Amino acid sequence: MTIATVARHAQVSRQTVSNVLNSPHVVREETRRRVQEAIDSLGYRASQAARQMRTGRSRLIAVRIEPTRDGINGSVLDRFLHGLTETAEAAGYRAMLYTAADAAAEIATFDDLLSAYDLDGFVLTGTDHGDPRTAWLAERGVPFVTFGRPWDDPDAHPWVDVDGAAGTAQATGHLLAAGHRRIGFIGWPAGSGVGDDRRAGWREALRAVGVDPTGLDREAVDGIAEGERLAADLLAAASPPTALVCASDSLALGALQAARAAAPATGTAAHTGAPAVPVIGFDDTPVAAAVGLTSVSQPLGDAAARCVDLLTAVLDGPPRTPAPVLLQPSLVLRHTA
Repeated sequence: MTIATVARHAQVSRQTVSNVLNSPHVVREETRRRVQEAIDSLGYRASQAARQMRTGRSRLIAVRIEPTRDGINGSVLDRFLHGLTETAEAAGYRAMLYTAADAAAEIATFDDLLSAYDLDGFVLTGTDHGDPRTAWLAERGVPFVTFGRPWDDPDAHPWVDVDGAAGTAQATGHLLAAGHRRIGFIGWPAGSGVGDDRRAGWREALRAVGVDPTGLDREAVDGIAEGERLAADLLAAASPPTALVCASDSLALGALQAARAAAPATGTAAHTGAPAVPVIGFDDTPVAAAVGLTSVSQPLGDAAARCVDLLTAVLDGPPRTPAPVLLQPSLVLRHTA
């Protein structure tokens, strides 16, 4: 069974079959479907070894599995990894997963993987200021894209990101439209690219309507306990916020506990289970859906697909840096806000 056999069966050229196998995004949907039907009916399987010898490419990309933390935010990367694996397979690639506790360990893993496997490239996640991982790969000419922008230089390399500032601005705008003015924010310590971006969206949304955000935010490492502690601190202030926006669902779940603890013993809030102080999270995790937490949702499937598109453009296209992709999040409303 050869490509020529498939081509005759599908009434297309051998090059078209090759494109369907190696670069399906360049083939029209109708033609791609007809070729795929021929492949399936004939039971054709491409020889990976022959393909690698012919193209000099392994069709293998590597991506890191983030360390587990509280079992909540890890699900965000899980959805991204599922989307990446499925999209890579459709484009003729396989994804290799690896683990690393921090940037230094990940760079050591790069070295090990590149010594042991003929990888085509990497998809990195969780970028930050002065990211040493991207510098290491760039210095060695290893192709890569990132899910997360290069915060120090937006033109440094190809990237896909979600506009976190737009997400928290949307959340803040929703609360403003509901009549709130003193809207607090619970986020991560300053210096985190993602965290600072999410805080900026909240801050600018308040300033746009003439509200001074000074004193309305708190920061700590991520986690439910920290979210509860910081929310309790804000709500105990002389002029407490009447609503809260959080940088993650973990922080928001803790804030939700503090807000419910501050709810009156009787009345609508107690009857419905909704907090007296509305809370909005970020990432729309399954736990948020289960407890009815309003949250900002990232288009993770789209992000994964665009990462694969950019990496294949780097690998298959002319020697240029593809334009970055900034995706827009959406607010998923539930009874907590």
